[in-house]
Amino acid sequence: MHSRYFWLFYLLLCPLIGCASINDSSVQPNPIAPASLLEQNIVETRGSGLQDPGRIESCPDPTRVITLRDALSLALLNNPELMGASWEIRALEARALQARALPNPELGVVVEEFGGNEVRKSFNTAQTTLQLSQLIELGSKRAKRVRLAQLDKSLAAWDYEIKRLDVLTGVSKSFVEVLAAQEQEALTLELLRLAEQVFNSVSERVKAGKISPLEETKSGVVLSNAKIEYEKARNNLQASRYRLAAIWGRQYPEFEKAAGILDDIKPIPSIDDLRNLISRNPDVARYVHELEQRAAALEVQKARRIPDLTISGGVQHFSENDEDALVVGATIPIPLFDQNRGGILEARHKLSKAREEYRFAQVKAGSGLSDAYHSLSSAYSEVLSLKKDVLPGAEQSFRASQEGFREGKFDFLELLDAQRTLFSARIRYIEFLANYHKAAAEVERLTGDGFDAALTKANGTENRASGASQRNEIE
Repeated sequence: MHSRYFWLFYLLLCPLIGCASINDSSVQPNPIAPASLLEQNIVETRGSGLQDPGRIESCPDPTRVITLRDALSLALLNNPELMGASWEIRALEARALQARALPNPELGVVVEEFGGNEVRKSFNTAQTTLQLSQLIELGSKRAKRVRLAQLDKSLAAWDYEIKRLDVLTGVSKSFVEVLAAQEQEALTLELLRLAEQVFNSVSERVKAGKISPLEETKSGVVLSNAKIEYEKARNNLQASRYRLAAIWGRQYPEFEKAAGILDDIKPIPSIDDLRNLISRNPDVARYVHELEQRAAALEVQKARRIPDLTISGGVQHFSENDEDALVVGATIPIPLFDQNRGGILEARHKLSKAREEYRFAQVKAGSGLSDAYHSLSSAYSEVLSLKKDVLPGAEQSFRASQEGFREGKFDFLELLDAQRTLFSARIRYIEFLANYHKAAAEVERLTGDGFDAALTKANGTENRASGASQRNEIE
């Protein structure tokens, strides 16, 4: 048998194989979700959040003071869930690469006309056929399969963005909890020292016979309660530090203190301006690509009902007279029983499901934004009220009671009541500050953009309205 025949038929098959190739420029992958403004404006990381997790360098933890920027960077680089999601993207990149592969050709050898009786008993009369077969995918199956794989990767990138925003939001909330716990610990420590001073002052006055020993007992009870509250605040601070460090995969925190200004609040934008940003929420935005991916999956299923062509060519050798002959053939399945109706119907149902999930995601995001905005506005109003009216009055009342107690004008109960009122107001102030910042982080998560865009829009509207008013006055 002459090998030139084999290579001749292989060269004849190559152009037909090339007909099934795709134009890569026509199936570019969809753009992945943009990096959130929270990461762009607050976090400076060494490279993209979608970098290869195998090449991420560990970011050392601050050992003394940690800032919000530090915490966010550590979470982006070391959070186990984010690293797992980034590996999923790499896996889908590999799937997209595999989707481009052509079917392998098949090489077959057939030996006939031997092992029979008399003349056909030996191999001297055998016929040997060497055949090369190639499956040709019809219906643009390969192009549609590649596009579907690229859309799968794009959706994984959106899912990564969702997880990233969840992690960033969790870091922001946990960091606020640490700041609030630090403030509460400092406040309870101040209360403990004040209770000790009052107890010592009461003890001296009891020894001098100026007040009843019962007052000393009462002040001792207050001192014991202050110690309990201080220990409770210390434990709460320690627990919040552990929760924050756990986000970037640490079993215990290495930082000693969180640095930040809790008493830093901004005016809140209107709910309408924030609702206009809902479309930027990755939980909602991903469904635009989800619908496209489901439609691409439907096209793949429709293409599968088109049978594929298998062509073959080879050389047949006749041992009896040592002659060669060419062999060509083509086979195509007859779609009589299996027309992939079930696969097409399943893909259509999944497309309908994605449409309903899209609607639900919009409703859920809007409802969550309303709840978060209600919490935000309530905390904002409470903070302003406490800062403007309650705290100044409580501090003035406590100072007057403290001075009057030293001079003997007020008894211990009056001093205790003023002290309780002041520190209760301070605790409430810290709690509502924390509620404000956590609600702000949640609003930023739901809008995917934070306050800046909404505030800029609102300020721009106010400036335009002010300019129009001034023009009207001039006219």
